[in-house]
Amino acid sequence: MKNRLIQLIEQQGIVTAPGVFDGISTRLVEDAGFSAVYASGGAIARSTGVPDIGLLSLIEVVERIRQIVAATTLPVIADADTGFGELINVKRTVQLFAQAGVSALHLEDQQFPKRCGHLEGKSLVSRDDMCKKIAVAKKYAADMLVIGRTDAIAVSGFADAIDRARAYVDSGADMIFVEAPESLAQIEQIATQVPGPKLINMFHSGKTPLVSTKDLQQMGYQLIIIPSDLQRAAIAGMQNVLAEILCSGHSGALSAEICSFSEREQIVNTAAFLKP
Repeated sequence: MKNRLIQLIEQQGIVTAPGVFDGISTRLVEDAGFSAVYASGGAIARSTGVPDIGLLSLIEVVERIRQIVAATTLPVIADADTGFGELINVKRTVQLFAQAGVSALHLEDQQFPKRCGHLEGKSLVSRDDMCKKIAVAKKYAADMLVIGRTDAIAVSGFADAIDRARAYVDSGADMIFVEAPESLAQIEQIATQVPGPKLINMFHSGKTPLVSTKDLQQMGYQLIIIPSDLQRAAIAGMQNVLAEILCSGHSGALSAEICSFSEREQIVNTAAFLKP
């Protein structure tokens, strides 16, 4: 059976997957009319109160991904970080993600523990070691797509990022993710110089300039992830409500900006759960 994400890309040309971090954010993405969701490793980490620097264990991440998959009918693209270790760890990571029901995952070439792709101070494993990880991931991925990610632009330069991306394609990656291009020219060059399907990370206030979906499709990208915008919007919304409660004792002045009780229950499908 053909992978669901591949089917969507064939139908739509390009797919946008907003980043989610729990069940309710996942429900909101589906309700908004998107066709895929992205289980953001960074957003999942921050939802536990820690930064995206490789602090969560594989089991902690997999448990959250299970919740995300269970909350939606849409295909889920998941962040598998570095595979949580070496080749034997990659094997187990891929197997657990497949068991959770993930449609695609991406592996990155940072050293373990990793850090957010838009933070400074990253370091890379060798190209050969990453190629071996991709080969192992492909061996155990079943019908999941394996997306090879390189963080080389900020570490060893743009030319090395392109060379690594091509090597990861040769090692079996179904799609390539060159993280954190720093200009429109780099975005265009990735599209033309890296063979096969390509993913791009497109979020507000990162290192990468914002480009429209239409333009990205014309360049040759097939998948867009937007990892952190929903979580940062939620943070700002909660800060506003907390400030109002601290000031007046309740949130009545912000009622137009807050989801109602009934709307909330509809989002989590309370009525369906209560049916005998």
